[in-house]
Amino acid sequence: MPKIPETTAIQADPGRWKALIFIALAQLMVVLDATIVNIALPSAQQDLGISDGNRQWVITAYALAFGGLLLFGGRIADLWGRKRTFITGLIGFAAASALGGAATGEAMMLGARALQGAFGALLAPAALSLLAVTFTDAKERAKAFGIYGAIAGGGGAVGLILGGFLTEYLNWRWTFFVNIPFAIVAAVGAYLVVREPAGGRNRSPLDIPGVILSTLGLVALVYGFTRAESAGWSDAGTIGLFVGSGVLLILFVLTEYLVKNPLLPLRVVTDRNRGGVYLSLGLAVIAMFGLFLFLTYYLQVVKGYSPVKTGFAFLPMIVGMIVGSTQIGTRLMTRVPPRLLMAPGFLTAGVGMLLLTQLEVGTSYAGLILPAQLLLGLGMGTAFMPAMSLATLGVDPRDAGVASAMVNTSQQVGGAIGTALLNTIAASATTAYLADHAAGATTPDAQKLVQLQGMVEGYSAAIWWAVGILVVSAAIAAVLINTGKPGGGAVAGSGADADDEVRIPVVAH
Repeated sequence: MPKIPETTAIQADPGRWKALIFIALAQLMVVLDATIVNIALPSAQQDLGISDGNRQWVITAYALAFGGLLLFGGRIADLWGRKRTFITGLIGFAAASALGGAATGEAMMLGARALQGAFGALLAPAALSLLAVTFTDAKERAKAFGIYGAIAGGGGAVGLILGGFLTEYLNWRWTFFVNIPFAIVAAVGAYLVVREPAGGRNRSPLDIPGVILSTLGLVALVYGFTRAESAGWSDAGTIGLFVGSGVLLILFVLTEYLVKNPLLPLRVVTDRNRGGVYLSLGLAVIAMFGLFLFLTYYLQVVKGYSPVKTGFAFLPMIVGMIVGSTQIGTRLMTRVPPRLLMAPGFLTAGVGMLLLTQLEVGTSYAGLILPAQLLLGLGMGTAFMPAMSLATLGVDPRDAGVASAMVNTSQQVGGAIGTALLNTIAASATTAYLADHAAGATTPDAQKLVQLQGMVEGYSAAIWWAVGILVVSAAIAAVLINTGKPGGGAVAGSGADADDEVRIPVVAH
């Protein structure tokens, strides 16, 4: 290979590390909100008179707006400017949270949750794309994405702790109000210190057909999985949603191929490395969301933990994610190819998940659940960190917002699939266990024990599926992701392919 002169580096923003604090704070707020409301839901339902049939909409309204509008939000960030979109998303999210906390009835609550999702769809891709265009040096990028990855992975568990505290000692309304100081601090800080590099906007006209088709297709897909959980997989409405989603998303792809200025340029997803990240990360999130759900129920219903104690029981996973992301992932990212972090990371998480298939009613927390969570955290933290970085590596700056939105979309859709699919598997296994054992339980104590054993049997069956999903995720990362280790120079914003960036050496002399 001929000697290639070193390219003049773009002057790094001196305030980039301060900017990271406020970007990470905003990301923490969005991730917290995904789980913090789950803890508060029973109290909110009672106070607001929400029916059992409609309570799922407190979660679903947020998920549909967030998942359906992510690609649109990413494109708005590219068009309008990431800093401006980021701050607008923060202010809107805070206002929607205030509305939710002050809700006086069901309609007001559901409207506030949908607004939270819509502004979250602006905020999340803007945050990730700001990181992508701010940190262009390989080693600095590794550190920045290590912190971001730890928050993205562990924030949900932190939400369980905070939600437990707020619900138990204050009031469910504070699970909404707590977002307001987060948003204000992040917005003021971003206004003062975030500096978006010049020339990174995509000022092409907005692809309106693409916006409509992608939004409707993603909403139908997310709602299809949500409906499957309650109405069943063979329900006509569920099947109709999946068919409709498939048709809409196929039309969306055809539209993006034909239009001059697509909402999602196909070059973003057809790159094998980015495609591998989106697919493997989405599958891993399926497994993780299922785990949060089952472990929360196991600890509260089977073991009798309070909401606060349940939240603290997730601490080992948070510690593992922080260590995996900021210590293992960050230190090795510039030394080894991403697939050698992602595939072993997903497999390590799979071993932790495998331990949890051994759950029983009397399982020791310290003996099984704690080491399983440590392995899960270490594995996911190690894998998430290079995945977040690689998802935007080599993307043209004008596509950074929509590439970031694809990461969030894969996680959001993965979460919807994970909750519905694994919950259905668990419910079927529990029903089968009770059918086989209920007749032998003749006393109230025996009946209660059989009920608990049936629940644990269901969790175990679903967790076996989660193990298999993580193995598939590791295989996809190992096979599809073939980029080498990042070099020591600039890695983002050049507009080159990721392969080119890591294969062309930077010559110092």
